[in-house]
Amino acid sequence: MRRHITSGSTFEEQIGYSRAVVDGEWVFVSGTTGFDYATMTLPETIEEQTERCLANIAAALEEAGSSLDDVVRVHYLVPVAEEFERCWPALREAFAVARPAATMMSVALLDPRMRIEIEVTARKRG
Repeated sequence: MRRHITSGSTFEEQIGYSRAVVDGEWVFVSGTTGFDYATMTLPETIEEQTERCLANIAAALEEAGSSLDDVVRVHYLVPVAEEFERCWPALREAFAVARPAATMMSVALLDPRMRIEIEVTARKRG
């Protein structure tokens, strides 16, 4: 059974996607930025944006019946590769249990204020 999850982000409606899709035991979370979707504000630093990304992802996973501990794959997208190391403490804490397979790519993001975007795949457990 397939279920779509929304965060309330204006981007989802404007672009035409879901924050997450639950398909059976799998949860696919779209690339998620550091926006606070309630206020559509974006913190300035990559560290703050990383924390907000993780909170947004955790909320989508929780709604899907999963958690950060169930993440099996993560993609990190950063416009400035040299900034990525500043995210490591938050990422290490968030994924301490899951230890997912991971890839970091340096790419341009939609809004030049965005410092990081994170996409995950999780598997729902029992």
